[in-house]
Amino acid sequence: METPKVYESEYRFCLILWEHEPIKSKELVRLCQEQLGWKSTTTYTVIKRLSERGVLKNENTIVTSLVSKEEIQAAELDEFVEKTFEGSLPAFVAAFTKHKNISREEIDAVQAMIDRYRKGE
Repeated sequence: METPKVYESEYRFCLILWEHEPIKSKELVRLCQEQLGWKSTTTYTVIKRLSERGVLKNENTIVTSLVSKEEIQAAELDEFVEKTFEGSLPAFVAAFTKHKNISREEIDAVQAMIDRYRKGE
């Protein structure tokens, strides 16, 4: 199944949901009002929209996610690399490292990920 598209404001909403789920919709409305400045109608509209797209479910006023933060982030990154770097991960990494100072610890962590991938983990 393809990961549903989540737009910027929806992602900020999802961050709140992932942190507090399962959560009553009324409580989610309160948190969105506090943290995002949304009116209750906006929150209920986003709940409905994301429910229709399969990102979350709202049963008996309890809202839970159907898609994880990691899945959304991976889908966004895939789309970005495909669109911006013609699908080339090396081109993305080259561009990223050219303009960002990377610590020794970050380099070691990336190398460890590559090593695990090569081992099939």
